[in-house]
Amino acid sequence: MNFAINGNSYSRENVLVIAEVGTSHSGDTVKARELVSAAAEAGADCVKTQIVYADEIVHPLTGLVPLPSGDVLLYDIFKKLEQPPEFFLSLKEYAESKGLMFLATPFGPRSVACLRDLSPAAVKIASPELNYSQLLKTVSSWNLPVLLSSGVSTLADIEAALSFFGRRDLSDRHSLSEKRGPIENSSVCLMHCVTAYPAPETEYNLRLLEMLSAIFGVITGVSDHSLDARLVPLLAVACGACAVEKHFCLSRDGSGLDDPIALTPADFAEMCSAIRRAEARDSETVVSEAVREYSAEKVSLVLGDGVKRLSPSESQNYNRTNRSIHAMRDILKDEVISSENCAVLRTEKVLRPGMPPCMLEKIAGRTARRFIPAGEGIRFEDVQ
Repeated sequence: MNFAINGNSYSRENVLVIAEVGTSHSGDTVKARELVSAAAEAGADCVKTQIVYADEIVHPLTGLVPLPSGDVLLYDIFKKLEQPPEFFLSLKEYAESKGLMFLATPFGPRSVACLRDLSPAAVKIASPELNYSQLLKTVSSWNLPVLLSSGVSTLADIEAALSFFGRRDLSDRHSLSEKRGPIENSSVCLMHCVTAYPAPETEYNLRLLEMLSAIFGVITGVSDHSLDARLVPLLAVACGACAVEKHFCLSRDGSGLDDPIALTPADFAEMCSAIRRAEARDSETVVSEAVREYSAEKVSLVLGDGVKRLSPSESQNYNRTNRSIHAMRDILKDEVISSENCAVLRTEKVLRPGMPPCMLEKIAGRTARRFIPAGEGIRFEDVQ
């Protein structure tokens, strides 16, 4: 299978290389254009950003993030990253003028509406939103190609997410254990990643790519958060990746949230050249060359055993970076649960997780069994 976007076809022999500028632009249009120009010159096919609105990602009480300048509220960090729709339209037009595909990640209703107005060629869903059923349902209705990241997830989580894009639902009794053949879906590229910043190269378990593709009938790629410019991307191509995504910055000393783990233009260009060379070689040759450069032991660890599991560096984040239902304000005993007092958010630092997003419609209209503090996850036992 190939992954097609706007008439362009991507495969192991023609890899889609994505420069994730994220929020490295810091809301500065001039810097955003510098990032786009540098990504184009470095050899990227696509530039990706994030449409951030704090209220649809985390609760104000979610906790602190340690920064060189001191501890800062995660909510405040996201709040400072907010930009008007005009900013993203300008970025998209400039990226396309440079011959790059524009890609963006939405995080909730407001950012989804903003992205839809931009008429994107494809959509990227981040790993924490893999279980955000309401977001997936909306995006799937657009009938666009989707790059779906699968960090901090289980096989069941992935299957549930893919059910929104023409996959069989988990309620179907023909489960994975019954070895039912996959339904091929070339409109979804499942982006394997390790949700840690930085992510250890040795936890990538890249043999998963072939296994995930075989089970789910989708194209696979890699979203790489490791610091090495070439090791994971090269071996990902050897394992059949049709897309490789890396964070991109002008300098690792920049003010962007992900700049410390991003690639500079020189490093990104080195990665692009390595990927293009790997496309023209067979997988065995690519692996052999990596062994000579990095060592057989390290390459073996990066390739892994192909068994899907949470990696050590991300396992503690399961149910915390993922979405769940949270109280937006104090909810009193016997108060009706509604969209006015709860939302689907990432749990993150100090709050307790709540029920999964798919339960939101089921608890709407019910009453609280007990007092639920602002920010805390709403649990089954909290609802009448």
